[in-house]
Amino acid sequence: MTGATLRRNKPDSTTAMRSLIAEMRSSLPFDRPEAQVCSEPCRGCSAKLLDYIASELEAWEQRLDAGEKPGLADRSRLEKKGRKVYRALEANHLT
Repeated sequence: MTGATLRRNKPDSTTAMRSLIAEMRSSLPFDRPEAQVCSEPCRGCSAKLLDYIASELEAWEQRLDAGEKPGLADRSRLEKKGRKVYRALEANHLT
């Protein structure tokens, strides 16, 4: 394979970011009622974590809609935040 062939198979940064956002939205329990999210003593406030990551995702969706091109570092940062939130929710038995 040539370098040009490899580049064609990779999604552009906007598509990759939108894909990550869709994956995060489907993996995290945004649709759970707040009573379920805050029902037991927990490590870290799950409701606040979900609000935080939802606002991060919405901000990126707005930036993408405005035509901003994310870099690899932007995607990596969002992915890292998502993983941390996911682990905290997992520790609270929500995922």
